[in-house]
Amino acid sequence: MATNLAIDDQLIIEAQTIGGNKTKKAAVTEALKEYIQRRKQLQLTSIFGKIDYDPDYDYKQTRSRQ
Repeated sequence: MATNLAIDDQLIIEAQTIGGNKTKKAAVTEALKEYIQRRKQLQLTSIFGKIDYDPDYDYKQTRSRQ
């Protein structure tokens, strides 16, 4: 899908330099992937402390070799 965006040239140049990308498209694609990954990580951290675990669960038992 072709899309025209007005992005600050200095930001693109810096992103290409830091990321080692040869093209603007590669820099934008990598930046979007990192943005999505970061947002998913933030969503996961919001559930910390909200999950109740079974007090009878023995994690050591599942690690033992048979």
